[in-house]
Amino acid sequence: MRQYRKYLDPRTLSKIAGLEVRARHVVEGYLAGLHRSPFHGRSVEFAEHRPYTPGHELKHIDWRLWARSDRFYVKLYEEETNVRAQFLMDASASMGYRSGAMSKYDYGATLAASLAYLLLLQQDAVGLTVFDARVRDELAPRASPAALRDFCRVLETNGTEGRTNLGGLLHQVADKLARRGLLILVSDLIAPSADVFSALERFRYEGHAVIVVHVVDEAEEHFPFDGNVRFEALESGEAVLVDARRVREAYLNSFRAFRQQIHRACLQRQIDYMEAQTAEPLDVGLAAFLCSQTRGY
Repeated sequence: MRQYRKYLDPRTLSKIAGLEVRARHVVEGYLAGLHRSPFHGRSVEFAEHRPYTPGHELKHIDWRLWARSDRFYVKLYEEETNVRAQFLMDASASMGYRSGAMSKYDYGATLAASLAYLLLLQQDAVGLTVFDARVRDELAPRASPAALRDFCRVLETNGTEGRTNLGGLLHQVADKLARRGLLILVSDLIAPSADVFSALERFRYEGHAVIVVHVVDEAEEHFPFDGNVRFEALESGEAVLVDARRVREAYLNSFRAFRQQIHRACLQRQIDYMEAQTAEPLDVGLAAFLCSQTRGY
């Protein structure tokens, strides 16, 4: 894995032009470090034996088991149906913040493209909704070879701007969804929490599986500021000058409470929560996603 680690590092990834190329570097570097591939295809697999009863098709009888037991049993199979995954990518102005090599949007977009590539390798369908206070761009789920190229093109052609209306936007998306599937929200979640979780609760009620990818910049988590610092709200433009040393402890307590509130709300609603820190190699997010996949999406 060590020789591939550089491809997973945000500093290196920020220098690679082209989101599709970046996503392939991340996934191929990650997979190269595994002892075996986590992908087993979507074939029909054996589940269990059951006694034969009239009405079962003869082709499902296990003749070898009959030869050993002198009884008829049929093989039951479990078909792994393909996933329809819709990514919801926050492109509001706050996602443009960066303290390191990649902004929250760049990091989230790279992670989303990498996850989309993983899903496409499994022949799953991926779609995309890019939004701020409104839907800016939308791709319906597809599993075609061109899906990743279109997915990356839409992410690359959308910059970060505008305010967010996350709760209202999620309800708009829910209104359009005709089939159950997997929803992957990629956002810094800077929005009224009650509105956000009201919408996510609706997704769960309607039978969708949901993963929340909470994108966090390193400076947001550690608050490495000192002295008099001017902070500006990226979405409203409001600014304030404060002594960073005086507000540091209060800020960190508030941020920890915010993160715990989100995590707890996700657990209560059976929503998978992934924290994506912009300073971390992207295989952390990939590993978390694969763990959630084992729970049946």
